[in-house]
Amino acid sequence: MRTPKVVGALALACCVAGIANAHHAAAGIDRSSTVTVEGTIVQFRWANPHSWIEMEVEKSDGVTETWNLEMFPPSFLIRAGWTKSTIKAGDRVKVVANGFVNGDPGGLFVSITLPDGQVLAQRPPRPAGQD
Repeated sequence: MRTPKVVGALALACCVAGIANAHHAAAGIDRSSTVTVEGTIVQFRWANPHSWIEMEVEKSDGVTETWNLEMFPPSFLIRAGWTKSTIKAGDRVKVVANGFVNGDPGGLFVSITLPDGQVLAQRPPRPAGQD
C-alpha cells in the first residue's frame, strides 16, 4: 500500500517542479546583454512572488515609454539592502536590466542607481575574494 502513495507523491512533485520551472524560464528575456535606462519611478510594488518597478523613460525622440521591470521577491531584496520605501514615485533613477528579446520596453531588473548615487542590486554584493 505504501508504494502507490510514494509514487503518487513523486509524480505530483515532478508536476509542480515542472510548472515552477516553466514560470521562471523567462524565455522572452535577453540574459546575454543589458540595457541601461534613466527615468522617473511611477510605482514600486513590494510584493510576492515578484516585486516590480514601473517607470517612465523619455526616448531620444521625446516620446515617453512606460517600462515595467520584474524583480525578485522582498525576501531577496531585504538581504540586498532594500526596504519597501527604498524607491518611491517621483524618484529619478538609472536602471540596468536584461531587456525583452522583442525590444519592448521593460525586462528583468539587474541594478538601480538611486537619486543619492547609491547602487543596489537584487542580491547582496559578494564579499571580496569570492568571485
